[in-house]
Amino acid sequence: MEEEEGQSSAPLLEEKQQTAWVEGCPGCAVDRRKAANPGIPYGSFIYVWIVTLCTALPISSLFPFLYFMIRDLNVAKRTEDIGFYAGFVGASFMFGRCLTSTAWGIAADRIGRKPVVMFGIFSVVVFNTLFGLSVSYWMAIVTRFLLGALNGLLGPIKAYAIEVCRSEHEALALSLVSTAWGIGLIIGPALGGYLALPAENFPNIFSPDSFFGRFPYFLPCLCTSVFAAVVLISCIWMPETLHKHKVSENENQSIEALEAHLIDPKEKVEESGSLDTKKSLFKNWPLMSSIIIYCIFSFHDMAYTEVFSLWAESDKKYGGLSLSSEDVGQVLAVTGASLLVYQLLLYPRINKVLGPINSSRIAAILCIPILFAYPYMTYLSQPGLSIILNIASVIKNNLSVTIITGTFILQNNAVPQDQRGAANGLSMTGMSFFKAVAPAGAGMVFSWAQKRQHSFFFPGDQMVFFLLNVIELLGLVLTFKPFLAVPEQYNNRN
Repeated sequence: MEEEEGQSSAPLLEEKQQTAWVEGCPGCAVDRRKAANPGIPYGSFIYVWIVTLCTALPISSLFPFLYFMIRDLNVAKRTEDIGFYAGFVGASFMFGRCLTSTAWGIAADRIGRKPVVMFGIFSVVVFNTLFGLSVSYWMAIVTRFLLGALNGLLGPIKAYAIEVCRSEHEALALSLVSTAWGIGLIIGPALGGYLALPAENFPNIFSPDSFFGRFPYFLPCLCTSVFAAVVLISCIWMPETLHKHKVSENENQSIEALEAHLIDPKEKVEESGSLDTKKSLFKNWPLMSSIIIYCIFSFHDMAYTEVFSLWAESDKKYGGLSLSSEDVGQVLAVTGASLLVYQLLLYPRINKVLGPINSSRIAAILCIPILFAYPYMTYLSQPGLSIILNIASVIKNNLSVTIITGTFILQNNAVPQDQRGAANGLSMTGMSFFKAVAPAGAGMVFSWAQKRQHSFFFPGDQMVFFLLNVIELLGLVLTFKPFLAVPEQYNNRN
């Protein structure tokens, strides 16, 4: 009976929506296409993928050569000081993004997603190129800061991913953001490590007196900028999703009355609740609680990324694995490939069965024993070490992406469309601050832990992974009530 009622109401809703669509409004045009085509919008998802990849590549591409870049800029008086100066260059991007992410989100809600995305890509082309041409320490700092401050891509593109597809495809849309982001953070260091110092690594192709010999860190930056330029040109045809008209209150109420036949009553309560909090994002606790959880897990993931490379490359006598940079790169490459397969094929099905909250909780629980096992890998020998390390890295990173994607879904369903850009910008501000602090904090803790190899309580690197687990456990606890305000549509899964 309910099914028949829903079927009879659907044409009526579609007819009413057609009268509500405004000719010439880009948001209405996208809604019209979604109503006519219930399938996956592959074309729009390609834009989501390449734009996210474009903003992820320059973030991490500098890390393999940053140590040598700081050395060649002659800013450090001692070799031991190189890491200190490198930390400020690495943090300047996130600091710049922390200051402006909310503003870019608000701009995306007012002028549209497309203009903000295109300007952000343009900033990647310009300032990433200038960073590769840096001839002084302060030029490197300023260009990285401006690259972060003017790169308002990630918040609007998450809002865009939700808006170009129907609700049943939201998990896939946001998993594309997480996947492209994760792969970008892996491909970026590969480009930086392989293409930096070309005159030394490829003397038969690049001479020391050539342009690339005089600017040894320009080539990896140039490759990223060229890719960004191609993406920028392709975005000319990217459809806008923001509605450019005001919906009258009577018209909105009539559509909601028709939608009431198709929406679960509990969902309707949550929808009306989100409208009550529309005036202030800070009073919207379902949004703010999910953002806080997102920031904690982002801090954990950034600290883990910093620690993983340091731990894997450090000597076994200090509790490390004595791996080369090529070995670590291979592990990251395998992990990146697994992220693509997992997010496209497995995560949407997991989210459909468990929902974003339960899947995040289970992922956080599984991460804890995996992290506890890391320090004991130092007792393994090859080839068993490589096999176990690859398996652990694949599982850990896929579990982390599960958590982050779950928080994306909660955030974007906690606000109406005209606040979605600002909400994502706010989450980017918090995340950028935590990610700016995480590398410096993780590096200091790692250095301190290596000096306490014979301590009774978690000696050496065991302390590092113990502290990572403490952060993971804190995030897990916060996913439960009363802290996390669970949307009503997910209550039946919790």
